[in-house]
Amino acid sequence: MTDPSPPASAFDPERFMSYVRQLGHSGALGIAYHAHGEDWAELSMPYAPHLVGMPESGIMASGPIISLMDMATSIAIWVRLGQFRHQATLDLRVDYLRPARPEQTLFGRGECYGLTRSVGFVRGIAHDGDADDPVAHVTGTFIVTA
Repeated sequence: MTDPSPPASAFDPERFMSYVRQLGHSGALGIAYHAHGEDWAELSMPYAPHLVGMPESGIMASGPIISLMDMATSIAIWVRLGQFRHQATLDLRVDYLRPARPEQTLFGRGECYGLTRSVGFVRGIAHDGDADDPVAHVTGTFIVTA
């Protein structure tokens, strides 16, 4: 697999998230930067009543979790590339292992484990405070533009 990533990251995920958090989908969900490394990014999404699927359960709906993981894995690609590049989600498989605990912040950690000239390969987990007890695992691919 050809890895076109530069040696050092010029892409700043914390700055990027401070911008997108002010508008659009990520802002409406409350998704925020948490941490990152050379090929991974971790975001957080606080519990909010409007994110609950069935009010009587208090359990966060699957849609916000998918959005959190799509953003975390996307950012992992940009961190690895060292730059923002337009991309599209080709496939994002989400395996739910258990419901998220009510009233807990969710964390989404995405890792870019492979790159070609046009495809980023990602995996990650969503958890509500204990990474050893994940809410979901994800794997996916993204088309990355030139």
